[in-house]
Amino acid sequence: MELSLCTFKPSKILSFDFEPVDREWDKKKLAEIEAKNKQGDLFAQDKNPFEVVKKLPYKFFYRFLDEENIESRLMIEDWEIGALFWNCLARKKNEEEAIADVKKKYFDDFALTKDLHLFLGTTREHHSRSHNPFVIIGVFPPKPVIQPLLF
Repeated sequence: MELSLCTFKPSKILSFDFEPVDREWDKKKLAEIEAKNKQGDLFAQDKNPFEVVKKLPYKFFYRFLDEENIESRLMIEDWEIGALFWNCLARKKNEEEAIADVKKKYFDDFALTKDLHLFLGTTREHHSRSHNPFVIIGVFPPKPVIQPLLF
């Protein structure tokens, strides 16, 4: 059985990493999407919903241990990390400070939570040809619940 979606609890988060990537979308891919979109679809809405969003200039990763002390490094594809980066950049006007704020949220606030869970999904590109085809599609840092006294 192949998994394409799962919840995973790392035993320990080792680091939150980032690396720069191309700042612009691949023009060839954009042209292909536009061409396909212009072809039309029998079941499509009248209005064209295709809109190019600004590309994130960084990839973000968690490096962690599992319950067998095996180390992994997975990319965080969660849209919330991108939104956080853009919001921090708008406030700080400086990429280094924006990344520091993202790291504070995802490492200091989330990863140091003892019960952090990751939602993992596979990508079509790596699903059948990679040892570990998963990427992080969501981060769940549950807040501790203090149960009221019953008696």
